Amino acid sequence: MRLGVLDIGSNTVHLLVVDAHRGARPIPAYSHKEELRLTEYLDDANRLAREGIDRLGAFVEEAVRLAEDKGVEDFLAFATSAVRESANGDEVLAEIDERCGVHIQVLSGRDEARLTFLAVRRWFGWSSGRLLAFDIGGGSLEIASGVDEEPDVAVSLPLGAGRLTRDWFTADPPSPEEVRRLRRHVRTEIARTVGDVVRFGAPDRAVATSKTFKQLARISGAAPSSEGPYVSRSLSRRDMADWAVKLTTMDSGARAQLSGVSEARAAQLAAGALVADATMDLFEVERLEVCPWALREGVILRRLDALPGRLDQTGGLSE
Repeated sequence: MRLGVLDIGSNTVHLLVVDAHRGARPIPAYSHKEELRLTEYLDDANRLAREGIDRLGAFVEEAVRLAEDKGVEDFLAFATSAVRESANGDEVLAEIDERCGVHIQVLSGRDEARLTFLAVRRWFGWSSGRLLAFDIGGGSLEIASGVDEEPDVAVSLPLGAGRLTRDWFTADPPSPEEVRRLRRHVRTEIARTVGDVVRFGAPDRAVATSKTFKQLARISGAAPSSEGPYVSRSLSRRDMADWAVKLTTMDSGARAQLSGVSEARAAQLAAGALVADATMDLFEVERLEVCPWALREGVILRRLDALPGRLDQTGGLSE
């Protein structure tokens, strides 16, 4: 089947069209995205402003047209923390549904962590044992750990790179005092969750997903995306500690000159680095492996798992 998935994230809105069926990896057929950065449209009352709503609605309309053009037979749409936590999120989604005819499911933070973990598990397989997975988004940090496809523990914290940049930094680059305050805040929030996660056991493999971690790995020497998804990429604790200091002393223009860092993400990379550094340090992870699959693939895989099967002549389930 051809499946269309619309991912309304805090940073990016992304339509991904894949060819897929149960038991096979989804093959990307078409991709269209925009760095909308919804968190920047939140006002002092935590409401999405009219400009942000209109831009989101326009993208959804375009995504629906593109999905039809590409022959999509099943269309899913979901939103994460920016919409979930906005004071007028329900109103925004109702307006878009009426305008575009698209029902957008709002994922809870825990579901974000669970579905991301599913994608990581499918990518690395059962031989990886207990997995510990981290994902830094625009609005939140997801943490999950487990030995099965359903994690033993799944946590979401309001420590997204975009959110923290907006709420804690007033200058570019931020002042040493702003950096110190944010670093303390991030480490306090993460430290509260460590005991709940590690009590299930030490990980056999620690994994990172998300654009933030991919960019941090790239500037630390990992292979560029042009070499494909099957190249092994990782991020060491030592490199992360060094970059957490360097990035907070650079302005956005200087960060954007680094290998693999997009201009659109450069402003929030310093805050993301502080979160990544704290996560690796507090969970005592020496090296994170970067997984090319994340939440969007988890949503796709869960949808494929729900497709009906039939008994074949040998009595087993088949398509």
